[in-house]
Amino acid sequence: MNSNAFVIAIDGPAAAGKGTLSRQIADVYGFHHLDTGLTYRATAKALLDAGLPLDDEATAEKIAREVELAGLDRDMLSQHEIGEAASKIAVMPAVRRALVEAQRRFAEKQPGTVLDGRDIGTVVCPQAPVKLYVTASAEVRARRRFDEILGRGVTADFEAIFEDVKRRDERDMGRADSPLKPAEDAHLLDTSEMSIEAAFQAAKSVIDLALSRNT
Repeated sequence: MNSNAFVIAIDGPAAAGKGTLSRQIADVYGFHHLDTGLTYRATAKALLDAGLPLDDEATAEKIAREVELAGLDRDMLSQHEIGEAASKIAVMPAVRRALVEAQRRFAEKQPGTVLDGRDIGTVVCPQAPVKLYVTASAEVRARRRFDEILGRGVTADFEAIFEDVKRRDERDMGRADSPLKPAEDAHLLDTSEMSIEAAFQAAKSVIDLALSRNT
């Protein structure tokens, strides 16, 4: 990686608020932003669109190497079917290697980058000068997702969402390749009882200190 690139690595479980926080940080600092989860979803969507199998690692790797990281459509890629497909290919070591290489190239963009995902501080950008681990209780995260769905005028089952969040945590934290965990030098942000603005201010203090040391 380019040692001159200022990288902010943000990890955490689903619905902890890291995506919203990452986009806000990128906007305020004028940095490039990448939701690395979308790279897996984009790969999965390309496989689905082409009618290709989701259990063929060599094919999935080939598609992963062709994914264009610029302009990933978060709304389109958030569909449940794509998420389920992405979870199947995300456990494939060859797919992870291909996408990590692409994510590292993205991280070299100037003047700086914000990458959020599950293994940014531990695997993708372990030398990042700022590492944040954004989390919240499973119940709080399920409630946020439940409220978000209701806000779109769609009915939802809180208990089903709660169980889904717990299953996803178990899958993310228990996988053999790049499990979800905070980097040893990551700053922990528990947003269970924290507003987005409070989380941003906490993150900003860490980032500003790191930037002052970087100049």
